[in-house]
Amino acid sequence: MDSPIVVGIDVGTTKICTLVGREEAPGQIRILGVGIEPSQGMRKGVVVDLGAASQAIARSIDKAERTSGLEITSALVSLAGSNVSSVNSRGVVGVVGRIIDHDDIARAVDAARAVAIPHNREIIHVIQRGFNVDGQEGIRMPVGMHGYRLEVETHIITAAATSVENMRQCVGAAGVEASQFVLNPLASAEVVLTETERQMGVVVCDIGGGTTDMAIYIDGDVWHTAVLAVGGNHITSDIAHGLRLPMTQAEEIKIEHGHALESEVDAQEFFQIRPFGEQDTVEISRQELAHIIEARVEEIFSLVVQEIKRSGYDGLLPAGMVLTGGSSALPGIRTVASQVLGVPTRIAQPQNLHGMVDQLHSPAYSTSVGLLRWAVMMSEFMPQGGDRRPRTHSQGSGGLDIDSIKNFLRRLLP
Repeated sequence: MDSPIVVGIDVGTTKICTLVGREEAPGQIRILGVGIEPSQGMRKGVVVDLGAASQAIARSIDKAERTSGLEITSALVSLAGSNVSSVNSRGVVGVVGRIIDHDDIARAVDAARAVAIPHNREIIHVIQRGFNVDGQEGIRMPVGMHGYRLEVETHIITAAATSVENMRQCVGAAGVEASQFVLNPLASAEVVLTETERQMGVVVCDIGGGTTDMAIYIDGDVWHTAVLAVGGNHITSDIAHGLRLPMTQAEEIKIEHGHALESEVDAQEFFQIRPFGEQDTVEISRQELAHIIEARVEEIFSLVVQEIKRSGYDGLLPAGMVLTGGSSALPGIRTVASQVLGVPTRIAQPQNLHGMVDQLHSPAYSTSVGLLRWAVMMSEFMPQGGDRRPRTHSQGSGGLDIDSIKNFLRRLLP
């Protein structure tokens, strides 16, 4: 039976990307439709102009529908913004019948969800990190085990209810139901992380236009998530102020001549600009531009270091950092990240894509493709008792193997 068609809408500060895809083979996705549109009405990952954001999302969805020839009715939607926060929680239940089943796990997760969440916040993810059966810790999947007391450790991610509702309205105005919101770094991690990195300990850092989104993975599970309200737009703003240029021209110069490490730029390299108030073009050293960029990039990674230390997991990341997001394409940024954090760093982008992928082989589209991977897993393995299941247009394939189910239950949300 054919795999279901899945849709992801990545609503970012600088761009909106709607992708329509289908899984052809395990880990391989064929892109059937693409709709990329400049973002409007968004600032630092949140909606600031409902009408402008709705129109931009609608245009992106329309492009994806025309290129795929399919009507989009529901989709997974990315979520970011500094209003996102996370907390770790434990849930404990008694085991009915002494043999642990999926219902016992669902009850334990519900108990963990019953933490004191303010009324103005909405739970986005409840991620299972590990289980404890009758005092025995470190259990990955307890289904079928004998026990009297089941305890689950979870990572709960929440966001401001108003921000979530505004995003839901923007997508809904385009005639599409937001069936699930997925935090940006979790979507990106599905594409850029290897299983070895997840097990060893790694931080994925998605540097977008308005936010820097990070997630720490240890022992294969999410241990900490955070969204920092700083990104590539701040670099562009620094260039605009430093060289007295319009933002659009500063962005073009950043892409064409930018470098994050001043020491790696030739002192003899120059380029022409026309600042405010000047009739003629002015010659600017590329080293001067790199000096402006390097200062902001170092600040971004120093904030990442502070967040990692605040999480308490700074000594548990032997696999280092995986950089992705549009701003990670800046030359020299990997070296700066490695120097500031003192850990191995690599830049990653989507792989194993087929179909309409000309523009997607870039770190800027890791979240977009990650949403499709997330949607594929959710459509194949519908968790029982979940109230956030996406609607799929066709049934998933039969004959699910138990290892895949275990992996799904361990890594995804109820």
